Amino acid sequence: MYSTVQLIDLLGAAALLLWGLRLIKTGVLRAYGAVLRQWLSQGSGGRVVAAFWGFLATLGLQSSTASAVIIASFTARGIIKPRMAQAMMLGANLGTAIVTVVLSADVHWVGSAAIFLGVVMHNVSEGNRLRNMGRAVLGLGLMLLALQLLGTVTAPLRESETVVAMLSGLGNAPVFAILLAAGLAILASSSLAVVVLVMMLAAAGVVGPALALWLVAGANLGGAVPPWLAVRSEGLAARRLTLANLLVRGTGALVVLVAADPLADLLGGLIPGAAHFVVGAHVAFNAALLLIFLPLVGPLCTLIERLVPASRDPAASRSQLDDSLLPMPAMALPVAARETLRLGDLVVEMLERTLAAMRTSDEAALAEVSRLEERVDQQHEAIKLYVARLSRGELTEEDARWAGEIVSYAINLEHIGDIVEGGIAEITAKKLRNKLVFSLEGQAEIAAFFQHTLENLRMAQAIFLSRDAALARRLVARKVESRRIEAESAEHHMQRMRTGRTETLETSTLHLDILRDLKRVNAHIASVAYPILEGLGLLEESRVKEAAQ
Repeated sequence: MYSTVQLIDLLGAAALLLWGLRLIKTGVLRAYGAVLRQWLSQGSGGRVVAAFWGFLATLGLQSSTASAVIIASFTARGIIKPRMAQAMMLGANLGTAIVTVVLSADVHWVGSAAIFLGVVMHNVSEGNRLRNMGRAVLGLGLMLLALQLLGTVTAPLRESETVVAMLSGLGNAPVFAILLAAGLAILASSSLAVVVLVMMLAAAGVVGPALALWLVAGANLGGAVPPWLAVRSEGLAARRLTLANLLVRGTGALVVLVAADPLADLLGGLIPGAAHFVVGAHVAFNAALLLIFLPLVGPLCTLIERLVPASRDPAASRSQLDDSLLPMPAMALPVAARETLRLGDLVVEMLERTLAAMRTSDEAALAEVSRLEERVDQQHEAIKLYVARLSRGELTEEDARWAGEIVSYAINLEHIGDIVEGGIAEITAKKLRNKLVFSLEGQAEIAAFFQHTLENLRMAQAIFLSRDAALARRLVARKVESRRIEAESAEHHMQRMRTGRTETLETSTLHLDILRDLKRVNAHIASVAYPILEGLGLLEESRVKEAAQ
C-alpha cells in the first residue's frame, strides 16, 4: 500500500510539473507570441544568429517542442530557409537544456513567491498581456513546487529494493533504458520533464552515472518526436526539418549508447553531485550537437532531401501552387485562382458539416469542422505567400488587379472559416453540451438561413470564376435579403419568447448569435462582387443618401 501511495505521489508531482510547463508556454505565447514569431522570422541572417534566436525563443517558451512547431510552420510557408531553420532548431535544443539548469537551483522559496505573484497578476491585472504573464509566472511557481514534491517522493526510493532492482536491470540494458526515456518524453511531450525526473532519481542515489546518461539521451531523442508528429500536415519542408532534428538527436543518442562509460568518467570529474551531473549531461549533449552540426546544416539538409524526396509529399500533390510558374504571371495567376476556388469548397464543407451537426447533434461533424478550419488556414496562407512572391516581379496593371482580387477573396474565405469554426460551430457545441433544443420554428429558420448562405457562397464561387456582372449584382441584392432574413427571424424569435416557450427561452442567446454570425458570413461572401461592379461603374461609394438641401 505504501508503494502505491508513493507511485500516486510521483505521478501527481510529474503531472503538476507538466501543467506548470503548459501554463508557462500558454502564458508566454499569448502575451508575447507575436513578438517571438517576429524574432524567429527575422533572426535568420546567419547560422550563428539563427541558432541564437532559436535559443532565446525556447528560453521564453520553456519548451523546445513549441519552438520547433513554430519554426517548422515558418519553414513550410517559406518565411525561413531550411538551413537557417535547422540552425534555429539546434539553438532551441540548447535553450531547453539551459532551462533545466535554472530549475535545478535550490531556490525553493522562489516557487512560493512565484505562485503568489502569478495569482495576484492574473486576478488583478486588467490587460490581457499582464494576465497572461501572471499565468506564466504561476506556471513557473508550480514547476518549482513540483520539483520539491518530486524530491520528497524520490528520497525514499533509495531504500526500495524493488526500485533498485528495476534500475539495476536498466543499467544492464542501455537500449531499453534509452527507449524507455524516449517513450516517457513522447508521452509527456517534453524532454525537460523527463530530465528533471532523472535528476531527482540521481539525487536520491537510485540512478548511476552511465544509466543517467542513457536516460538523458533517450529523453532528448523522445523530445524530437512530438514536433515531427505535430507538423505532419504542414507540408514537406516542415516534415523535413523536424525529421532532421530527430536524426540529429538520434545520432547523439547512438554516441551516448556506445560511449557512456568514458563520457560518464569525463563528466563525473568535471561536475560533482549526482543532480548536477544529470543537468550537466543534458546541457553537454545539446551543446555538443550544436557545435558539431551547426557547420553541417547544409549537408544535413541535403541528406534529408534525399531521404524525403518531393515526389513523396502528399501535400505537394494536392496543391497546384507551382513556384516554377512565378516568372509567368499569365500561368501563375490562374493556378492561384484555382487554389482559391478549392479554398471556397473547404468553407462550403465547413458550413454543411456545421448544419448537419446542428440538425443531428453529431459531435464528430463538429470535430471535422475544426480539422477543416486548419486546412483553410494553411491553404489561405499558402495562397497569400504565393501571390506575394508573384507580385515581386513585373506585373501588368490587369495582372496586379487580378492578383489583388485573388488575395482579397482568399482573405474573406478565411474570415468566414474563422466565423464558422469559432462562432457558429462553437455555439452548436454549446447547444450539444447543455442538451438544448431549438423550437421547431427556430430550427427551421436557422436551417433556411444556412441554405441561403450556402447558395450565396456557391454563387460567389461562380462569380469569382466567371466574373459575370449579372450574377454579381444578384449576389449584392441577396446580401440585402440576408439582412432581411436575419431581422425577420430575430423578430419571430422575440415573439416566441413573449409567449413564454421554454425551448425558446433556453436557446435565445444561441439563436440570435447564430443569426448574427450568418449575417457576417454573408457580408464576407458578397465582397467578391464588389471589384467586378466597381470596374463596370455600377457600385456607389456609399448607400447613405445625402440630406436634402
